[in-house]
Amino acid sequence: MQKMWTGRTSGELNEFADDFNSSISFDKKMYKQDICGSIAHATMLANQKIISVDDRDKIIAGLSGILADIDSKKLAISEDAEDIHMFVEAELTKRIGEVGKRLHTARSRNDQVALDLRMYLRDENQLVKKMLLQLIEVIANKAKNYSDVIMPGYTHLQRAQPILFSHHLLAYAQMFKRDYSRLQDALERMNYSPLGSCALAGTTYDTNRKMVADLLQFNGVTENSIDSVADRDFCVELLSCYSIIMMHFSRFSEEIILWTSSEFSYVQLDDAFTTGSSIMPQKKNSDMAELVRGKSGRVYGDLMAMLTVLKGLPLAYNKDMQEDKEGIFDGLKTVQDCLQVFVPMLDSMKVNKENMLNSCKTGFINATDLADYLTKKGLPFREAYKLVGSIVGKCVKEKLTLEDITLDEYKQMCELFDKDLYEEIALETCVNKRNSEGGTSKAQVAKQIEKLTEFLDYEKSLY
Repeated sequence: MQKMWTGRTSGELNEFADDFNSSISFDKKMYKQDICGSIAHATMLANQKIISVDDRDKIIAGLSGILADIDSKKLAISEDAEDIHMFVEAELTKRIGEVGKRLHTARSRNDQVALDLRMYLRDENQLVKKMLLQLIEVIANKAKNYSDVIMPGYTHLQRAQPILFSHHLLAYAQMFKRDYSRLQDALERMNYSPLGSCALAGTTYDTNRKMVADLLQFNGVTENSIDSVADRDFCVELLSCYSIIMMHFSRFSEEIILWTSSEFSYVQLDDAFTTGSSIMPQKKNSDMAELVRGKSGRVYGDLMAMLTVLKGLPLAYNKDMQEDKEGIFDGLKTVQDCLQVFVPMLDSMKVNKENMLNSCKTGFINATDLADYLTKKGLPFREAYKLVGSIVGKCVKEKLTLEDITLDEYKQMCELFDKDLYEEIALETCVNKRNSEGGTSKAQVAKQIEKLTEFLDYEKSLY
């Protein structure tokens, strides 16, 4: 296929160099955005009397036909084309003749690809946002359904204090809610049209960039023609958002993997999201959660690759920037795939309430409450802390729990102890006393769920 840039050179590339230079294998997924952008561009050109209305109508009809034929699989995108822009333009010229060659007036592939990429990422990330809302909703529903389940809260992976399982889940809801907000902010910053910047310096034609931006539902136009074609910071920002999402996924997956182990047995995953062993018939492996955890490294790699590609580039456009698409496409698809498997996996997950509660009965996770009990009776906290520490040491030696010690024994250690101490260190009391804003009490968890539901209802109403 003859190159459209033939002129200064013969356009005849070494066969391997031609393949090496081509981006059609991955940028073909932007065909819809490329065609829609071209329709808007042709509409503007006619409005500005740069091309005739008749030429505009022929171009738009030709482009619409190409779009319909690709969608219906009637037209296959040729891998011989250099990129999706050249394929569409060549196909258009083949269908409507010389008029098709007028479409590229007052634009360059540099601003065209920047436009296509912004539009594609805008469209695809609407799906990511919706899936994040689904995930947050599943977490909120799980928290409602298991609102009375008490589990050990951990620090340093050691049992620390009793909390509600719903409170633990809602911590992830807050993380994913911020991920949603970050993604939304990044998309807002990205949603400006670069078309009309041309190769780097703008154009001598009397174009109307604002009209094209409006037709394509952008917030406005980019303000500097060099910046418009020479930067991909919006890709870096999106990959940063994806990396944070994957980091949260990885942490959540790690806990699910631990919770499904025999050592914990806190939760059970549906068989549809687990696999077995090829040699050990008793195994039920949390492979989907493990894969989600593992794929975080892949997205981190995409982010680092993008930063490295851009870090030494002089202005304006350089061919290095063709390396932007595979990384951002991979990061995007990885997040979408992880959401697609994680949401139903979490939704179908069963909780073992008894095992969680039994774990709370060892590890002295109500020791802080025993110290607080003494503090409220007038003993300075540091003295109470030291005394309770010695009581725990005694329990460890004698294989007792704090509840096993008699009131007489407690009184021998400190006269402030009284019979109400057992109620004060009961697990449910320990949980519900933590009623400070954002705490683990049932009342505070109910408030968190209520606020989360309001957020979900509002955001879902926008779609």
